[in-house]
Amino acid sequence: MNAPLKLNDSVLDNKKLSGLALDKKRYLWMISPSLPVIGLGILAGYHFAPRPFKTLFALGGPIVLHVIIPTIDTIIGQDKNNPTAEEVKLLEQDPYYARLVKSFIPIQYVANIYACYLASRKSTPLLDKILLGASMGAINGIAINTAHELSHKSDRIDHILSHLALVPSGYNHFRIEHPYGHHKRAATPEDPASSKMGETFYEFLPRTVIGSLKSAIDIETRRLKRKGLSFWSKDNELLQGWGMSGVFHSSMMALFGKRVLPYLATQSAYSITLFEIINYIEHYGLLRQKDENGKYERTRPEHSWNNNNIVTNLFLYQLQRHSDHHAYPTRPFQALRHFDEAPELPNGYASMLLPALIPSWWFKMMDQRVYDHYEGDLTRANIYPKRRKKLFEKFKINLS
Repeated sequence: MNAPLKLNDSVLDNKKLSGLALDKKRYLWMISPSLPVIGLGILAGYHFAPRPFKTLFALGGPIVLHVIIPTIDTIIGQDKNNPTAEEVKLLEQDPYYARLVKSFIPIQYVANIYACYLASRKSTPLLDKILLGASMGAINGIAINTAHELSHKSDRIDHILSHLALVPSGYNHFRIEHPYGHHKRAATPEDPASSKMGETFYEFLPRTVIGSLKSAIDIETRRLKRKGLSFWSKDNELLQGWGMSGVFHSSMMALFGKRVLPYLATQSAYSITLFEIINYIEHYGLLRQKDENGKYERTRPEHSWNNNNIVTNLFLYQLQRHSDHHAYPTRPFQALRHFDEAPELPNGYASMLLPALIPSWWFKMMDQRVYDHYEGDLTRANIYPKRRKKLFEKFKINLS
């Protein structure tokens, strides 16, 4: 990691004066924390719309996520501009971006509580409760990305805020497993959050959910053991996160009654599924090679699928510049760079969500890209063992 740049007062003054010049997208980054505001708009539309239109508003979240954002993303296109080394250091020290990330969370909670109220009304049919859960699940799924940005910080307050963003989904173990598990094992067969070539999303989902949970428990158990503490210690961050989630969900039940249960269950399931689709996309089929000592090489740009579509990057804090994130996990989103050598997705993450759910469509889009990335040598790819023979036959590779 590069040593931090020490800035004198004049440089800091210039930075304040030229923030927009330094980052042309400086104010466009407000799009991401505005997502829960969009959610509030969808909920208000449902609340006040005439009965025939209520169901359409209840479905607003998936429509925005799977139709509107991909369409705009495709129309606007890509941005491959990279900050210079000096600009990276300046961007890293600008507190404006951290405030933007954190501003997502209070609006997220307002939207969730409003949705619980709507779902709890006697006049709200079961279908609408489920659809409202899907709409807020889209918001809470993207909130996991807010938690992701905060999980890599060193400040304990940021870790607490990361857990708060994860509370509605109940996926609090992510705060532990992602920075200390996934970043160590990414693009290897041992990583539950790295999908394998030929593996469907429906095979990946239980493997990543169960494997990541087990990994988080193991990581936290070992951390506590080093401090001479048991798993059931009050210092256990997993228990703290799960406790926060339990308080939120039980509070919603206490405030709004059992009628809110279908909403709570749906938003959690939808948000977790959405997040794990992104995981499925990020490292599909990519593999870090081993050296002569049997150790995996360090994570490099070619071990993550990247994309520079502007709109999805604005919504996801530039998560699509995933290679630089793995190279510098603590680097904030605004300073992430593009690498020409990183393998490119055909479209932005938002456009890849539906293909990932349809195996034949996904394999048609991605398997050839994995094959081309490894120049026809699929022995270097991370292949799902059950599909190895089929894939080798598909690409006419000799198994001997």
